[in-house]
Amino acid sequence: MRDVTVADNAHAAAAEHAAEGTGLVFHPMDQFKVQPLFGGGDVHWYSITNATLWLALTVLAVFAVMVLATRGRAVIPSRGQSVGELAYGFVYKMIEDVTGKDAIVYFPYIMTLFMFILMNNFLGLIPTSFANTAQIATTAILAFAVFFAVTIIGFVKHGSHFLGLFWVTSAPLAIRPVLAVIEVISYFVRPVSHSIRLAGNITAGHAVIKVFAAFAGLVALSPLAILGITAMYGLEMLVAFIQAYVFTILTCVYLKDALHPSH
Repeated sequence: MRDVTVADNAHAAAAEHAAEGTGLVFHPMDQFKVQPLFGGGDVHWYSITNATLWLALTVLAVFAVMVLATRGRAVIPSRGQSVGELAYGFVYKMIEDVTGKDAIVYFPYIMTLFMFILMNNFLGLIPTSFANTAQIATTAILAFAVFFAVTIIGFVKHGSHFLGLFWVTSAPLAIRPVLAVIEVISYFVRPVSHSIRLAGNITAGHAVIKVFAAFAGLVALSPLAILGITAMYGLEMLVAFIQAYVFTILTCVYLKDALHPSH
């Protein structure tokens, strides 16, 4: 998946250089710049930026779907209530199947994580919006929060026995130390891969759409460009859901390791 992301970025860069040769200049990565909403200049820790705005809109969207749309609890649900109930059941079943019934106590956090990423991904597809999940700063915070949470849970529940996660008892004794080193490295790499996977896929998709949108300005290429935009937009809607699902199911897998660390 990482190779696909790199390839998409390379195609976007190549298309940009080719377009410059025809007099059409565009910069598909400019859409990911964090900029102040009021005034100009540098971004400070207290600045209200485009990222701040779309993070707030994401929270409002989650609140609208999971609270406002479901508050009636009608026997015959409305469309909004149906969406909320489907999301609830989907995540609940995922936790139960992947992690086990003893992990249901962590359902509120995992559900919030799934809805936040999903809404962020979908809102990022609105023209002129800002895709926060394309920012490594956002995805890294989410990934490291999961990493520290499952690590703390593992040590709180099992103490030093949690280290059994790195000791592969099913392997021959002679190679267990080597496997232990590999397991430790792979464990600490988790938040890196967890965050880059989400940010990389969202970034690549948005960049390619921007490239097609720029080519739509050329009369000769506009029909093909519009067709490409339509196809990529449909694909990105699928990717928006898949990436939220992948991030959440990996969280469930990591939580399972914390609750059941022995190999």
